[in-house]
Amino acid sequence: MVSTRKRLGDLLVESGLIDDEQLTTALDEKPREQKLGDALLQRGYITEQQLIEVLEFQLGIPHVNLFRYPFDPKLFNIVPKEFAKRSLIVPLKTEGDKLFVAMSDPMDYLAIDDLRLSTGFHIEAAIASKDDILRTISKYYDDDLLEDFFIEKPEEAAEQQELTDLDSPIVRLVNQVLSSAITQKTSDIHIDPQEHQVAIRFRVDGMLKTERFLPKHMQSMLTARIKILSNLDITEHRIPQDGRIKVTIDFRPIDLRVSTLPTVYGEKVVMRILDLSSSLNDLTKLGFSSLNLSRFIKEIERPNGIVLISGPTGSGKSSTLYAALNRLNMEEVNIITVEDPVEYQLEGVNQIQVNPQVGLTFAAGLRSILRQDPDIVMVGEIRDRETVEIAIRASLTGHLVLSTIHTNDSIASITRLIDMGVEPFLLTASVNAVVAQRLIRRVCRDCGKPMPASNREKELFGKRSKDIDTVVRGPGCAACNMTGYRGRVAIHEVLVMNDEMREVINNHGTPAQLREIAVRNGMIFLIDDGLEKVQQGITTTEEVLRVALIE
Repeated sequence: MVSTRKRLGDLLVESGLIDDEQLTTALDEKPREQKLGDALLQRGYITEQQLIEVLEFQLGIPHVNLFRYPFDPKLFNIVPKEFAKRSLIVPLKTEGDKLFVAMSDPMDYLAIDDLRLSTGFHIEAAIASKDDILRTISKYYDDDLLEDFFIEKPEEAAEQQELTDLDSPIVRLVNQVLSSAITQKTSDIHIDPQEHQVAIRFRVDGMLKTERFLPKHMQSMLTARIKILSNLDITEHRIPQDGRIKVTIDFRPIDLRVSTLPTVYGEKVVMRILDLSSSLNDLTKLGFSSLNLSRFIKEIERPNGIVLISGPTGSGKSSTLYAALNRLNMEEVNIITVEDPVEYQLEGVNQIQVNPQVGLTFAAGLRSILRQDPDIVMVGEIRDRETVEIAIRASLTGHLVLSTIHTNDSIASITRLIDMGVEPFLLTASVNAVVAQRLIRRVCRDCGKPMPASNREKELFGKRSKDIDTVVRGPGCAACNMTGYRGRVAIHEVLVMNDEMREVINNHGTPAQLREIAVRNGMIFLIDDGLEKVQQGITTTEEVLRVALIE
């Protein structure tokens, strides 16, 4: 038996998972009470699976995978749900007077002592990942919820009581759906009414997957409970409604944007989850390549002009805008935004919520902003000629304007602005740069393995003057829900306006001419940025081709 155990940081450096510089950074910047492992996970230096393997070696405690573990449901009565959630612990099996449990922190001796005293068993701990444990708690502790609905269906009079009583099955079911969605890092929850049942679907990493089906008779109560939480009219079923919910789930503040839509089988509800604790405010963490990042920073640090971010809905435009504002947010500048809706509140930034019902549109808000002595203006979206004209006027009078536009690529944004009725000379005088952006899934860092590139891939890379021999793919594991992907990264193209482009636009040139100039100036197109990330082992060719077109 080895008498001295090495420290976790030294073990991670020795195994080549992190370097000395990353270890020093994590130790210097982490709060005093935070564990080193958590600090390294938070910065993305290691994955939870890698941490578990090192802890397993360091502590000599076995690691257990809960994804397909044959649990005994009776054991979940021994460990209370609140204790399991608080201490991140789940019971596995009993042998004689021993209770085997999985824990995310097997060094939590207080929790082990509490469990030993409350159950009378000797506790044997194994290590499991935090996500694995939360998924298990969510699945097994709440399986009894649906049974409560079948015991007896409440009468209409008692239904209102059911919707607000914190111990009622419907309230617990909604809480459990939200908790499960947050555990799985879901961006949207879809409640889809069908003819004979209700489907609950989660959008994880941009892909929808069905989480569970509920009986049809629960639909009205489920919708009503969500409407009560978001202050919507529960008696109105014929028109779409929008609302917001602010809740704390598992001790984390969560903001939900709620939208209801009447369909033939009842109201469909979609909830967009805005996790206030995980908002990205650092431009360097958005996936920009070094060249694109330096070009983008140079453009947003200009004193005036317009910088546009283009892409379809859900391509991460807002995150990029907020990260840019966060970088520019200093005491000496006055930043004002007009948004629909205000997704994240930024300290030190004046944010206006669009309200068309009282006449506060993007254009009206922007017109008022210009009388508020701003330095930097952010317009949530350029939708019409009026908004774009005021944005151009703002940029020509010495303001930096940041905004988004819905187009497929950066060159199409120029064409779109001209189609809106903007005079070419005004466009060339005001627009500094257009950034096109898409989100693609990352290969799971735990199960991703290098594999030989296919002939089709070699051919594709050859056409773009690139070489590829191996690509990284994930066969699927518990950490990524057997998808092979976990998390997302952005790919970009940054079109910087130069004199040659301005001349072509003023002479009513074609998009093909603009593309030619962009190629000559070394612009990295979406497809090229994506293929570069395939070469780096970050994503797969299939993901890139899903969002970017080959010219």
